Amino acid sequence: MPSRAPTTPAPLTRASHPSAADATTGTPPRLPAFLMGIGLGGFVDGILLHQIFQWHHMLTGGNGGEPMTTVAGLEANTLADGFFHLTTWAFVAVAGYLTVRAWQRRELAPPWRAHFGMLLAGWGAFNVVEGLIDHHILGIHHVRDDLGAPLGWDLAFLAFGALLIGVGLAMAKSGERIAQAHGAPGGFRRRRA
Repeated sequence: MPSRAPTTPAPLTRASHPSAADATTGTPPRLPAFLMGIGLGGFVDGILLHQIFQWHHMLTGGNGGEPMTTVAGLEANTLADGFFHLTTWAFVAVAGYLTVRAWQRRELAPPWRAHFGMLLAGWGAFNVVEGLIDHHILGIHHVRDDLGAPLGWDLAFLAFGALLIGVGLAMAKSGERIAQAHGAPGGFRRRRA
């Protein structure tokens, strides 16, 4: 039997990586960035408003029943805040998973402007949904429970969320238009083989 020389795998080169021409779709996935925005918006709310500013916690509103001025209230709110952070982390984890799956399917990455726009839209969607449900419908907390829950802060939170959605969607749309203007179907430039 003739002996075989050991084989070594071919080195990875730029040519061996998927290119835009190898992509399976011309339209990038938007959902990962949107979900990432929801999760990161939740982290901004939880870290900045709950922990650093300590304006409110998950259950400090009139219907939440757990004041932030007692040890028992802080313990209950710390637990509720922990579940809140776990949920926002899950949004970020799912977004990361979907992004990797898109790469594995050789889907193109969105232009930065479109990606960042969808992040902002996701953050805005978080603010609007969380603000409507927790602040207005359930009343379990408000933006400034430390000041007696003035309505103006809750309305400003909703307005800021709506602004983020509007600016984010406009950015995403303009990012796709710019990419299309540079000759890319679906908003992406394709290399010639």
